[in-house]
Amino acid sequence: MARLDPSERAGLPDRAFAYIDASGKRRLPIHDAAHVRNALARFGQVDFEDDKARDEARIRLLKAAKRFKIVPVGFIAGQLESERALGPRAGGPVLPSGFVTMLMTDIEGSTALVRQLGDGYRALIDEVWELLRRTVADNGGHEVEARADEFFAVFEAPAGAVGAAVAMQRELLARTWDDDLDVKVRVGIHSGYPTSTDTNYIGLDVHVTSRICAVGHGCQVIISANTREALQGAVPEGIRFRALGSRRLRGIPDAVPLYQLLAKGLPGRFPPLR
Repeated sequence: MARLDPSERAGLPDRAFAYIDASGKRRLPIHDAAHVRNALARFGQVDFEDDKARDEARIRLLKAAKRFKIVPVGFIAGQLESERALGPRAGGPVLPSGFVTMLMTDIEGSTALVRQLGDGYRALIDEVWELLRRTVADNGGHEVEARADEFFAVFEAPAGAVGAAVAMQRELLARTWDDDLDVKVRVGIHSGYPTSTDTNYIGLDVHVTSRICAVGHGCQVIISANTREALQGAVPEGIRFRALGSRRLRGIPDAVPLYQLLAKGLPGRFPPLR
């Protein structure tokens, strides 16, 4: 990294600095894990020229966190509180970027339901999607995509994804369906750094979330170790996790440690993962 003399350093804009230290001095490097952790902790103390400068610095810092495999739990919480206090920004992105928690669902036995209902399957899907959209919105999430029997949502805070998963499973279990239908949804949750497009996400973390959803059973909620770690200190009341061991997921190079979410009102016993 090039050395700067005091005058050159003083002339840099605030967005060029990663963090400020305890004495209020602006610090630039984020070339090791310790610097990145300090930057995450002190990001909220920096006064940026405008929202664009803040966003640029935040993206730079989150990329550094990803490089050192740091799950920025406290940083996420602080950013959420700041954004709630400021209110929505005009023209800002609809979907969050950086470190996010993704939730995917699909309906167990959907092919059998299609055969049974025929054209009536459309009404069933609409009813399920309405329930999923409401529970996601109530827990601070954003719908990304709904197609066929699959639903994809994203959350800035992992606790929101867990809260939504529990709420949707409880409501689905309590609902009585026409013709005594047995409608069960499996849920997969994973936290990471997907690449944002204008209206969706792409990248390995998206595929991991999909694969986690696919190995579960109806009424079951499976989360990754990334999400479990990101929840440290912020696990919603009444939520526990059962370790399921590491799993090789189709198309994913490394085995992924998985956990089953446990909560009152949800079944606790399932067959082995699919």
